Amino acid sequence: MDTMAVVLEEPKHLVLRRLGLAAPGEDDVIVEVAWTGVSTGTERLLWSGAMPPFPGMGYPLVPGYEAVGQVVWAGARSGRSSGDWVFVPGSKGFEGAHGLFGAAARRLVAPGDRVVPVLEGMGEQACLLALAATAEHAIRGSDPDRGPGQPTGPRGRALVVGHGALGRLLARLLMAREDTPPPMVWETNPDRRTDEDYPVLDPAADEGTEYDTIYDVSGDPEILDVLIPRLRRGGEVVLGGFYARSVAFHFPPAFMKEARIRVAAEWVPRDLREVLKLLKEERMTLDGLVTHREMAAQAPDAYRTAFEDPRCVKMILDWRGTA
Repeated sequence: MDTMAVVLEEPKHLVLRRLGLAAPGEDDVIVEVAWTGVSTGTERLLWSGAMPPFPGMGYPLVPGYEAVGQVVWAGARSGRSSGDWVFVPGSKGFEGAHGLFGAAARRLVAPGDRVVPVLEGMGEQACLLALAATAEHAIRGSDPDRGPGQPTGPRGRALVVGHGALGRLLARLLMAREDTPPPMVWETNPDRRTDEDYPVLDPAADEGTEYDTIYDVSGDPEILDVLIPRLRRGGEVVLGGFYARSVAFHFPPAFMKEARIRVAAEWVPRDLREVLKLLKEERMTLDGLVTHREMAAQAPDAYRTAFEDPRCVKMILDWRGTA
């Protein structure tokens, strides 16, 4: 069995080519992928060669962790059924390429307990579920006793730094809470300072406001020296992006603020369950986040657009019709 897949042969050299797939076991499913999303965070670092050493990393590799498709075969112990529509956060079943994270392909083999059932009617928007769960994890943290959507810092005003797809999802999840005011969002790129239900400002236009919690998704390793002075005493900065270089900060301002700094890791299943609950209750929406679409055959151009065009918030590859 084989599949067409996006393959990063080496940094800045991306192709679409056929790869072999490992034979599925009784715990696995085979998924025919309809859509995949392009991450402008981790995938950009992989594409540029700036990704720091990471377990399982190496070239050639199949990127991506945002696939949506239909189960066409289900192992007896997979817990899934043929015909199910599922979200697949990645796969390692490729022959001749690393699977980090391994979702950008027409056909995937994955453990049944790793895929997440979704409504067929979600369509391409279901590709955003991993990013939404990542945003939820940044807000909620890893404390099992913390309530849904409850940030770790003091309750009060929140700031989100960056208005790409992840920043917008963070803002929407914060808006879904009933016990805090709308967040402030900083965005330096005027193309991304769009009208929303929350304020989106150039940082220079936000004079003197202090925040209880600041969520950074800029990926800027020098951002802490900008953000820590904007904290209220005892506030928290959450690093929700991915940083290619060492993150550092000057100690005295952090000492004076008694600042807390937290790193948000990847999402866990409960984060995704909470996002699905909010979507079902119509307390948040994924509308308007997908701005660009290309057929999978145009993958090299699509990835370049996703990484280089600031107007592209989210790029979706359409695999339907790909052999």
